[in-house]
Amino acid sequence: MSSAEKYKEAGVDLDKANFLVKIVKKHVQKLSQKGAISDIGGFAGLFSFDFSSYKNPVLVSSTDGVGTKIKIAISAGSHKGIGIDLVAMCVNDIITCGAKPLFFLDYIAFGKFDEKIFEELIGGIVEGCAISQCTLLGGETAEMPGMYEAGNYDCAGFVVGIVERDKIIDGSEIAIGDLIIGLASSGLHSNGFSLVRKVLFEDHKLSLEHIPEEVGFSLKEVLLTPTKIYAPTLMTLLNKEVKIKGCAHITGGGFIDNLPRILPKNSKAIIDKSSWQVPPIFNFIKRLGNISEEEMYRVFNCGIGFVIIVGKDSLEEVETLLSALGETYYIIGYIEKAKENEPQVILV
Repeated sequence: MSSAEKYKEAGVDLDKANFLVKIVKKHVQKLSQKGAISDIGGFAGLFSFDFSSYKNPVLVSSTDGVGTKIKIAISAGSHKGIGIDLVAMCVNDIITCGAKPLFFLDYIAFGKFDEKIFEELIGGIVEGCAISQCTLLGGETAEMPGMYEAGNYDCAGFVVGIVERDKIIDGSEIAIGDLIIGLASSGLHSNGFSLVRKVLFEDHKLSLEHIPEEVGFSLKEVLLTPTKIYAPTLMTLLNKEVKIKGCAHITGGGFIDNLPRILPKNSKAIIDKSSWQVPPIFNFIKRLGNISEEEMYRVFNCGIGFVIIVGKDSLEEVETLLSALGETYYIIGYIEKAKENEPQVILV
């Protein structure tokens, strides 16, 4: 018995390592890999960047996962969208600061390595990096028998971006009367899936092939729609030197928890729920789960995946650019002075 056979009997195949690197390299060939000065497969990823065009550059980083949406992907046998989700959840966070994504890394853990799942995930990650115009610098894949059952996996992503210090978007310039623009989501994105799974599959025993009449598509298709990546849109606005005062990624916590993260003290966001059409899947989940409206807007994005706050004098320029980009957007509210101890987000 070879030196690796006992480990293989325990559930870990060391010979897979080189095979995984080949798969990743095959997919990475589709990316420009600007800045990467090392090949996939080393101990560390090396990235070179020309800072000469920056006066005072600041690096911005974020890490995130996809959550229990993965359980639905496993049941459906469809995983590419999870790879896109993984990039999106990280990239959409750093662009709220005005940061340009530079490079991305991933971590994927299996109970038992599955080539099909891995290939699909990497394909999705590469697609997400291409949309975000960032480099896939490296990653890690682990086999963890006993931690995950065969067929199960989890993943995490890590992104680093860059922004000029005096161009950081932090919400500090948000003022009374500013307007809130909502960019449409592609669906549920990657939040609230523990509740989705409970309502649809545990409580109501629906199948992924079920097509709700009011939705018009199968649950598999709707629930596994990848998270929209907003980096191309935001980078275009910033490259045009549009004055953006605040950005929020409407992710876990919805409007209620995410908007206050960028609002100055003594200010509040008034959100007009009638200003956009909530996609049917949200109302379907709300009805079947008998979920309150307040909880819906705290758990889910309800059709708005990203928020931009601008002054009234910038609105026309922003609308022109968003329309030219084919972006679906809505003016969903405005900023108002808040009274002491008043909630910072008011849904009307």
